[in-house]
Amino acid sequence: MAAPRIAFCIDSLKLGGAERVLLRWAGWCQQAGWSVLVITRQSPQRDVYPVPAGVQRLQEPPLPLHLDRLGWLAFPWRVLGLRALLRQQHCHLAVGITTLPAVKLLLACVGSPVRCVVSERNYPPAKPPLLPWRCLRRLTYPWADLHLVQTRRTGAWLQRHCGVRRQLLMPNPVQWPLPDRAPQVLPEAWLPPDAALLLGAGTKAHQKGFDRLMPVFAALSATHPQLHLALPGVPEAPYQGLDQQSWLRTILGPDPTLQQRLLLPGMVGSMASWYARATVFVLPSRFEGFPNVLLEAMAAGCACVASDCLTGPAELIEQGVNGVLMPCEASTSDWVLAIDQLLGDAARRRRLAAAAMRVRERFAPERLRHDFLEALRPLSDG
Repeated sequence: MAAPRIAFCIDSLKLGGAERVLLRWAGWCQQAGWSVLVITRQSPQRDVYPVPAGVQRLQEPPLPLHLDRLGWLAFPWRVLGLRALLRQQHCHLAVGITTLPAVKLLLACVGSPVRCVVSERNYPPAKPPLLPWRCLRRLTYPWADLHLVQTRRTGAWLQRHCGVRRQLLMPNPVQWPLPDRAPQVLPEAWLPPDAALLLGAGTKAHQKGFDRLMPVFAALSATHPQLHLALPGVPEAPYQGLDQQSWLRTILGPDPTLQQRLLLPGMVGSMASWYARATVFVLPSRFEGFPNVLLEAMAAGCACVASDCLTGPAELIEQGVNGVLMPCEASTSDWVLAIDQLLGDAARRRRLAAAAMRVRERFAPERLRHDFLEALRPLSDG
């Protein structure tokens, strides 16, 4: 009997948590003996991550120029292109990651034998798509054979608002040890060896609440004159028309000393070194799905402070046991006090960090891999 052929569909393999999880899932399927391909709308030239060995990498058929210029109005032709590609590749099962690729996949598979799995990667009401996509999501999501949800709250929302019934709770697997990749950007090249370091990480500064950190960092610097704040991942290029690095520096203010101690190294492939160097890891997010950077920081043994936004951090942190959860309504002074207490108490940081490392067992890839493959096998068999 031929090996099941499974496609994973996403917009691109740019820097991000959804992209890393997709590639982990693809690798699990390939190791299980399945024939695996990863399909993106964007060109492979934009890839940040390599696909696992043995996994085929494809791009959706590009549209003719006159259709491509239509923007979102060209969506029906993209659906037809994806449908033709799945048929050409003789896929048995396809997994759509994030809202728009999932909707497109479900429409592409209407009336075909391809079984469909969907995975949202944020809490849906926290980052709603435009109205047409919300309507299409409500229409198509009940068609999926299975939804992989990161948190129970997300699953409950999808059931209530999208009529989703078939679900599997599938949190992100921890990756430990964290491998290095290009570009190699090491913290010792950016800050003095004796400086305390607040570390955040992420590509979307507004979602991650990095603007909230600017007044916190400024206030803490008054009593911790060697304190540095590093935010690897915030890109140098504009994101959705916003130069995020300039935006953050403007919020921080003109003080040249503070500006010098705000470190924005851009894309970093050596995050293990930054986690190891951190004094405190901070994640003041406005919303999350299941935050990979927090999971990685805890696995690396960081003392972590995170915002208790609607989903994500509370799945990982037990307040006061393996980290600090800040209420959503916490003020700047609340954040200053919480971080200041950790900076001044090395013994407490060590206790929190030791407890945080237990996420290596709670979210072990071996257990999640088993659950993932067992859920997909009946679908791949037709």
